[in-house]
Amino acid sequence: MGDKLSPKRVSLSLGIVTGIISIVCALLILIAPESTTKLFGAIFHGIDVSQITKPITLNGALIGTIEVIVIALIVGWLFATIYNKLKN
Repeated sequence: MGDKLSPKRVSLSLGIVTGIISIVCALLILIAPESTTKLFGAIFHGIDVSQITKPITLNGALIGTIEVIVIALIVGWLFATIYNKLKN
């Protein structure tokens, strides 16, 4: 039984990591928007993401960070729950 994952710990861990990544992303866009846009274009295999970007606002960054944290909490909980069910 020691091999089971704690859904609460997994979801909180994923939520924290996702929140940190979101904050770093927002800071990168504020500090170096052109370089960050090029980086994301490379990550998405050459897709021109500059066509879908808009200026970042504090409100938008906060709402986006909260949204991705909530999604990560749900995904982390689901992952651990499914893992534990399959482990049985």
